[in-house]
Amino acid sequence: MKKPILAVLAAGMGSRYGGLKQMEKFGKAGEVLLDYSVFDALRGGFEKVVFIIRHDIEKDFREIVLSRMEGKVKYDLAFQDLDTLIPPAIYAEAKKAGRTKPWGTAHALLCAADKLDAPFAVLNADDFYGREAFDAIGKFLSSSDLKDSAIVPYKLEPTLSPQGTVARGVCEIKDGYLSQVEELTAIGKENGAIFNTAPDGAKRKLAADSPVSMNFWGFPLSVLPHLKKYFDDFIAVSGKELKSECFLPKAADWFIKNGYTRIKAITADSEWFGVTYKEDREAAIKRLNALTTQGVYPSPLWK
Repeated sequence: MKKPILAVLAAGMGSRYGGLKQMEKFGKAGEVLLDYSVFDALRGGFEKVVFIIRHDIEKDFREIVLSRMEGKVKYDLAFQDLDTLIPPAIYAEAKKAGRTKPWGTAHALLCAADKLDAPFAVLNADDFYGREAFDAIGKFLSSSDLKDSAIVPYKLEPTLSPQGTVARGVCEIKDGYLSQVEELTAIGKENGAIFNTAPDGAKRKLAADSPVSMNFWGFPLSVLPHLKKYFDDFIAVSGKELKSECFLPKAADWFIKNGYTRIKAITADSEWFGVTYKEDREAAIKRLNALTTQGVYPSPLWK
């Protein structure tokens, strides 16, 4: 069977960060965060990487990111633009409403569907997930009788930012499988406790060790037609809205509720860190420097 593929969501616009996080340099030799994910994926048994980007950042992405991987990583590019996979009438209405960004992570993954011909993992370009997570999900996706999907969940508190609120898919896990995932878009700490603030202002306390999705999923190819159906339904209802987004965690919850796939929660003693806000950058640089000094990663990463 074919080795698993890594799909990297790198088309984001970084509105809270104030820039293109996927091309921000963090490593000693100018590495970006997704460099470490790709490096760990190759160590974990993945064979190919599909980078999902926008056409308007292709030139910079090739120069800043891909130039260092040439000859060392088997990769392909997929493009998520405003009009990709969108019915012309809905696209026209969205443009008229002033929409400037594509329709979220589920949309991004569908934009890469024609590049995927083996079980695959999907993750964010601007997060660090840790070697152990890639080893675990790579092993899962390499099973000869793969039927289920997977998620690598992380504990909530270490994924928060001291700079402001974050969005997380809060997971409910039963008997080792995801039973529900709820996308909450404004989670932060107040007086030592963790709360989500709903759009109407209502506050809900969350446990520090709540398992959350950091968008690190593993899927067999059989989920793609279901994802397409989910996205088509979403676009039909919400496509003309200015800021509507189709999130992978919500799609995963829909998969579960309709019995399309079981999603195994893979336990991996793995560190996560990321950069939601510009002020998170220095902490990420220090942590990567420490991991490099400890010998977890070489420098430069791509020798």
